[in-house]
Amino acid sequence: MLTRRNVLMGAAALAPAVALDARPAAARAGAPALSVTGVAPSQLAPLDDVLKTYIKEREISCAQLAVTKNGKLVLARGYRYTDDASIPAVQPTSLFRIASLSKNITAAAVLKLAQDGQVSLGTPITTLLDLPTEGDARLRNVTLWRLMQHTGGWDREISKDYLWLDRTISKELGVPLPIGHQQIIEYAGARPLDFTPGSRMAYSNYGYMLLGRVVERVSGRSYESYVKEKLLAPAGITRMRLGRSLRSQAARGEVPYFSLYTTTMVMDASGATVPYPYGGFNMPNQDANGGWLASAPDLVRWARVFDAPSSILSSLSISRAFAKPEIGVNEHGSWYGCGWWVRQVPGHLNTWHSGSMPGTYTYMARLQNGVTYAALFNRREEEGTPDYDVLSSRVNTALGQISAWPTTDLWSRYF
Repeated sequence: MLTRRNVLMGAAALAPAVALDARPAAARAGAPALSVTGVAPSQLAPLDDVLKTYIKEREISCAQLAVTKNGKLVLARGYRYTDDASIPAVQPTSLFRIASLSKNITAAAVLKLAQDGQVSLGTPITTLLDLPTEGDARLRNVTLWRLMQHTGGWDREISKDYLWLDRTISKELGVPLPIGHQQIIEYAGARPLDFTPGSRMAYSNYGYMLLGRVVERVSGRSYESYVKEKLLAPAGITRMRLGRSLRSQAARGEVPYFSLYTTTMVMDASGATVPYPYGGFNMPNQDANGGWLASAPDLVRWARVFDAPSSILSSLSISRAFAKPEIGVNEHGSWYGCGWWVRQVPGHLNTWHSGSMPGTYTYMARLQNGVTYAALFNRREEEGTPDYDVLSSRVNTALGQISAWPTTDLWSRYF
């Protein structure tokens, strides 16, 4: 089931033709067993219990949780809930597709380019990329700011999500599968925008895909290599990489993904029916929008970049990451900055984001009490499964039950 919040937080729409599949073996073969790895100090048992309960309720076979308090890594745990012996233990360092948690990484790359004087955030993308403008002259008013804050003019509830129309684009352009970024841009550019740029906010995976192409054009290198060299390596992160589409292409230590759905392969013209997470979408095309692999400890370490100025992001760049868009605050008192949802609380800006694609649900938050956490799962909410959106409220409740925090720091164990 695709909930309204999933849409706002980055869930991919289902492909046009999907069919219900049998439940994965982890949910079929009897009573699954829970095993855990890593460290969860006794003081943080409420958080550990949230994850254990959450994955049992949803029959999620692989999960992770990492928590920092005032910059220290205090919890890092992998969870395995299955009786399928082919699924290995989940380590705190296992890799997951993180879906739209990739967006704050892409936004940081653009902010870094601006910080280094290589681009201006008010620059129209038509001056940076070779975009067809015959579809709508308003495209010339789409700036980097507007792309990062989802006010560029694309609304996937109207024109559909171009990142998930591989077969349609292949047929209309007369090009073979798999299609690439350039074919997506050609297809989208021939169509009108859904609204005037800057007039409202609508979540756009396509806009973030374009930002990835800007990073490449301005930096003169691949999107992945720029992010690794300029952002991740200085933060001490070496595991993160872009994911691939097929299970046979999985990275070392990457978890398997499960979905109730099958769909038609988009990586070739075979027309084969495949599990939705494996060939039902083109993972390389998702790169800047939702293509990264990471562990939960990687993500909370990355989130520290937004806590204080450094050689990675200056104070100006951090303030830009959380700046209010020109349309202002929404009815919930929050707004979309640059790859983060943002809400002002007394003395702090709380920031968070979720990610969702077939076989993946992720959530990361930076909170006012000095806590940052990331939780990763190898399934997402689908028809008949329990609500996934309860995770953040349960974590918040658990945080309120913690009376003392551990003083140990686990960074050296995983980095």
